[in-house]
Amino acid sequence: MIPAKFEYIKASSVSEALALLDKHGDDAQLIAGGHSLVPAMKLRLNQPGTVIDIGKIPGLNSIKEDGDDLVIGANCTHHQIATSPIVKQKLNVLAQTAKSIGDIQVRNKGTIGGSLAHADPAADYPAVILASDAKIEVEGINGKRSISGSDFFQGIYATALGSHEMIIAIRIPKASNGVYLKFSHPASRFAVVGCAAIKNGAGISIGLTGVADHAYRASAVERAYDGDAKAASEHAVDGVAVMSDNFASSEYRSHLAKVFTERALSALG
Repeated sequence: MIPAKFEYIKASSVSEALALLDKHGDDAQLIAGGHSLVPAMKLRLNQPGTVIDIGKIPGLNSIKEDGDDLVIGANCTHHQIATSPIVKQKLNVLAQTAKSIGDIQVRNKGTIGGSLAHADPAADYPAVILASDAKIEVEGINGKRSISGSDFFQGIYATALGSHEMIIAIRIPKASNGVYLKFSHPASRFAVVGCAAIKNGAGISIGLTGVADHAYRASAVERAYDGDAKAASEHAVDGVAVMSDNFASSEYRSHLAKVFTERALSALG
């Protein structure tokens, strides 16, 4: 299909993009890589009157170390993250996740900021964001703020991001021992179920995506884990309203969540 008529504006700075958002209000949408917004516009599920391109704003595609954290710019592509020497060395679980997204065309254009803002319940990054205790740095017309991953994802395609705010960067604590595993949909490569597991000292942290209407921290697994991956993984969907759709029933998703949680825990060693 063909999108409805819209005005296209290319922003050259964060301040210009925010001013445009303020001017055009709810009728405006941001675009960077376009892999979330463009398909929705073609299907006319989303019909913004103004599309603000932030893809070339300087400084939003950097990857840098800041103490114990990696700071990933919102416009960093999946390919950039997957192949970054710093990410592979300091936070390999994120590189693994980026490498598993879509196909080469998607990875070359899609951005981490766009993926997080879209908040597809089957997206890959949210599992790692939650497991790593990452923070989403955002900016709006009223200033900057930092949102914890646990507060950011609020429901299906719903986040804590304000209507006049944009993601600037993602601040993620370094982790040398982490893994992301998923059961991919064969066409889209979205996660029917995806599990991120990170080992920190004697403890572990688990993030699950694709299971519910938004990614979640599997706290019950973390509390139950005493070295027995199989026993702890039985708690993967405790207290969770598991989705059911054309791809997988709630029963099958629950089974997959337990299987991939066990595999991820076992892979941590």
